[in-house]
Amino acid sequence: MQEQSKKIKQLLKSVSEATDKLKIDALNKQLQELTAESQQSDFWQDPEHAKGVMQQISKLENQIKPWLDITNQLNETSDLVELGDPKLEKELSDQIANLDKKFEELKDLLKLSGPYDSNNAIVSIYAGAGGTDAQDWAQMLERMYLRFFEKNNFKVSIVDRSSGDEAGIKSVTMEVQGNYVFGKLKSEHGVHRLVRLSPYNSDNLRQTSFAKVDVLPEIDQPKDLEIDEKDLKIDTFRSGGHGGQSVNTTDSAVRITHLPTKITVSIQNERSQLQNRETAMTILRSRLVALKIEQHQEKVDQLKGPNQSAEWGNQIRNYVLHPYKQVKDLRSKYESSDPDAVLNGELDSFIDSYLEYSLSTGK
Repeated sequence: MQEQSKKIKQLLKSVSEATDKLKIDALNKQLQELTAESQQSDFWQDPEHAKGVMQQISKLENQIKPWLDITNQLNETSDLVELGDPKLEKELSDQIANLDKKFEELKDLLKLSGPYDSNNAIVSIYAGAGGTDAQDWAQMLERMYLRFFEKNNFKVSIVDRSSGDEAGIKSVTMEVQGNYVFGKLKSEHGVHRLVRLSPYNSDNLRQTSFAKVDVLPEIDQPKDLEIDEKDLKIDTFRSGGHGGQSVNTTDSAVRITHLPTKITVSIQNERSQLQNRETAMTILRSRLVALKIEQHQEKVDQLKGPNQSAEWGNQIRNYVLHPYKQVKDLRSKYESSDPDAVLNGELDSFIDSYLEYSLSTGK
């Protein structure tokens, strides 16, 4: 039993260190406060707020429960080990082995311990230099991510989408919901470069295309980032619907400009002006939070406008379809010789290698 006692104590120590790093106690306290709020008699008088609280409760429960479960199971097994009953030796050895395996699986969450890693994400794709080829490339990336979201049971809604002139898309913005969505998708933030034989020129020449992917943690609670109303310029304009010639057009489109940083968010979906405004504010808060992280500032009023050209040059991954086949991440150096699989949403290895790289380098 001495060896089992040693193993169980080491496991308890490792799990305790992990829960400290993930701030499980603080998250559990937050969960208890939100649960108490949800039990108030007037809770559902504000349905939108109530819905947000219930979503937050569900997210916290998913984060906390696996760690509480393994801690409780370890404590129970430790108590049995301390009894020293030789009849239980085989059973306890199996239990400890199972708990060790479960902890190894949970350890991946340690790579997702950033301040916003558990948040939902806002993913935007923008076609870069390269005309129709770049717009087609942007749509290929949209398809790749939609396949990845589907495989991971993430919920996706298209916030805004602009079709290309001849093919593809100029841009698309998506809200993505699920467990640790931002933490898993932050590896995709940056410029993606495609090299292939162009289907859009008569000579079928090799073409290099660029698309930019923005991945932001969704900040949907105003208290998480205070913005002074006087720093905002809000414009409304006509949103075109399906059918053309002013069919289904309304004055519901919203453009919000944050004057100090010049960040602009436009939403033209066929929703109400109020819904579009709330969505635009969520995206604006998310962009400002990303800028705070990037510029290491504490307050919004200390932020400078984003350096778009520098971001555009921040190439992170090459996708080569000709003259050879390879996808290579320029940060983690991970590569695949099967670009078809990658473009069909097989991104887990790239994401895992980036998280390992980020954990070891602090970047």
